[in-house]
Amino acid sequence: MLSQRYAPESLNLVSKADWQPYPTAQQRDFWTSLPDSVRKAYIRRGEVALQYDWPALPATLFLEVARIGNRINYEKKYFERRGKLVDLVLAECMEGEGRFVDAAANGLWTLLEESYWGLPAHVGVQVAGRTLPDTAEPTVDLFAAETGALVAYTLYLIGPQLDEVSSVIRPRVEREIDYRILTPNLERDDFGWMGFADPNHRPNNWNPWIHSNWLTCLLLVEPDDARRKASVGKIMRSLDKFIDPYPTDGGCDEGPGYWGRAGASMYECLELLYMATDGQVDVYDEPLVRNMGQFIYRVQISEDYFVNFADASAIIEPEAGLVYNYGKRINDPDMMAMGVWAAHEQNLFDPPPGDNWTRPNKSIARELPLLVSINEMADAPGYAPLPRDVWLPVIEVMTARDQDRSTDGFYVAAKGGHNAESHNHNDIGQFVVFIDGLPVLIDAGVETYSMKTFSDRRYEIWTMQSGYHNLPTIDGVMQAPGQQFAARDVHYQADETQAEMRLDIARSYPPEAGLTSWQRTVRLERGKGITIDDRYQLDHAPQSMTMNLLTASATDLSQPGQITLSPRPVAAGRQAGSGIVIYDAAQFSAAIEPVAITDERLGSVWGDQVFRIVLTATNPAQQDTWSLRVTK
Repeated sequence: MLSQRYAPESLNLVSKADWQPYPTAQQRDFWTSLPDSVRKAYIRRGEVALQYDWPALPATLFLEVARIGNRINYEKKYFERRGKLVDLVLAECMEGEGRFVDAAANGLWTLLEESYWGLPAHVGVQVAGRTLPDTAEPTVDLFAAETGALVAYTLYLIGPQLDEVSSVIRPRVEREIDYRILTPNLERDDFGWMGFADPNHRPNNWNPWIHSNWLTCLLLVEPDDARRKASVGKIMRSLDKFIDPYPTDGGCDEGPGYWGRAGASMYECLELLYMATDGQVDVYDEPLVRNMGQFIYRVQISEDYFVNFADASAIIEPEAGLVYNYGKRINDPDMMAMGVWAAHEQNLFDPPPGDNWTRPNKSIARELPLLVSINEMADAPGYAPLPRDVWLPVIEVMTARDQDRSTDGFYVAAKGGHNAESHNHNDIGQFVVFIDGLPVLIDAGVETYSMKTFSDRRYEIWTMQSGYHNLPTIDGVMQAPGQQFAARDVHYQADETQAEMRLDIARSYPPEAGLTSWQRTVRLERGKGITIDDRYQLDHAPQSMTMNLLTASATDLSQPGQITLSPRPVAAGRQAGSGIVIYDAAQFSAAIEPVAITDERLGSVWGDQVFRIVLTATNPAQQDTWSLRVTK
């Protein structure tokens, strides 16, 4: 996509002195042109940050990950420190009177004093292993790169003001960025996210995420033109390792929650390359690049609910400026409109008064293009595109609703794929159902990350198991992880009256399940309901078979053959929806198992519990046909 088209020596790459991607704090005309309510909101956040007592990150806190597997205690303080620095820098840009400069210098110096800009969970790539970071071996993870971009933009935006605080700040920032980010990334090829060390390994979202920040650091800080071009050449070669094998349908198999750091970070890389070469590097007309962007609105269910297969939350807030600007580059009015819609939903054009307004982005590199575009966005049309039918044949995901651009009626999404996807859950054949925009049959999502999440004990976590998805269990055997555990014979069709996905999920189970075939059909009949038909054959007579369904709705099993799902409050003022699931009472007995939620991340979506409905086959047969129907 990139490296074979654009040789680094042929690029018209901007010099450090000429690189001015956004207005600095001294360019007052831009900052004073922003909506008054926007400027005041950022200034209020800066005023709160003026009172911030920068917390220490002691060695023992860093070691909690290795000692007890706890990531959150360190990460909470780590990310909070970075967020406060962004608040101070942007408040100074908005006000321009020097009130926030000393506090910003404190925050910046605090980050420069950290031995390691990455997270404790990622330090294991160092030769020293999972212990305290070895400052003699700078390694680059996601958040070392993010921190590099943050301190680089801090210097870019308020550098002259920081020079007044001390003349040693600027050279210190540039020296730290070079030592921690620029030089190791240029000189080393063994970071897994680069995609060079293992030709059979397809890099995940770490690749474009880190590259977007490496490019930012490079363009803002690197003074040597030869090193600039050499680094850009390497970045393009490595980005190709991510882009070239990416599903041609644009599908993010990590789920839409990760699109923001997969396809979206790829766009940021392309945009930096486009801007830094005055449009010379331009692949925005490529179908793959278009599809990667459009994925985000193709999997929106309703409001902030999105199809959340894999390690993705069911609730996400797309970054409005990023979605709008990506859509603008690929000339997609629907994607642009989604960005404007998101900005309205998130009160970005007219933030509410008070001190609790949440900045739209966690990254200063995403705040700046939003602010540059915000006046234009305010005058643009906004809506959620909500396409009627979506089929992504490479990642094998379908979505269907009753009608375009409406949450009224029935909605279903289903997936095939394999069980070695990035951030995989064992969920081949999984489906979710929404009625009138509210969740009825769900995918739980993922808990707060711990060391267990990314260990060989990953599939001990209930959210990862097929038994806690809308899937069958045979003689207690659930689906297994691995590339070989995959859907086969996948077919899709849609017309004005219905949409349907058919697949065989038998090979997603290990041999001990004894499955010869399991044909699943997920069908939406527009305006009428959703049917799940299962036809299976085993190589033995089973002792037990169950069909599991997960819901957050209130559940009533009092009427045989019917599961009545009623609205129930879940979290943050939301509620689960209502519907009826019809099953054959002669085939199944039904039971409800409450599943307690104690995890904060999962609880923010579903509240304190969800419910697993277990349909147990009363006379499990070696071959049979099952059918479920979801109606209002």
